[in-house]
Amino acid sequence: MSKQELVLTPAPGSACCTPISDAALDPAGAIEGAAVFKALADPIRLRLLSIITSAGDEICVCDLTPQFEVSGPTISHHLKVLAQVRFVTVEHAGTSSRYQVNPRCLAAFPTAADVVMGHTPAP
Repeated sequence: MSKQELVLTPAPGSACCTPISDAALDPAGAIEGAAVFKALADPIRLRLLSIITSAGDEICVCDLTPQFEVSGPTISHHLKVLAQVRFVTVEHAGTSSRYQVNPRCLAAFPTAADVVMGHTPAP
């Protein structure tokens, strides 16, 4: 698996990526969209996002780490990737970090997935 850092530079005021149903992707949009899909293609990151989303509120990294059979630094790396693509937000408090899902980005993802898969999103 590649160890490339995912770096996205959103347009000022944008919460996430533009749904591909709104406009054809330009090269930069395709790179951004691929980074999002790449971030979610990892089973640990997908599971982390699911746990954070189902928590309903912010969740401490100390509550996430014991749910996996990988090291704390590995979990931190995966959380960093999710934050880079703006699926989660992080708030640092001393030695602890609290994560919360970014509902605007999460809401944009199913629309993109539906379009890619050829499904018509519900109005």
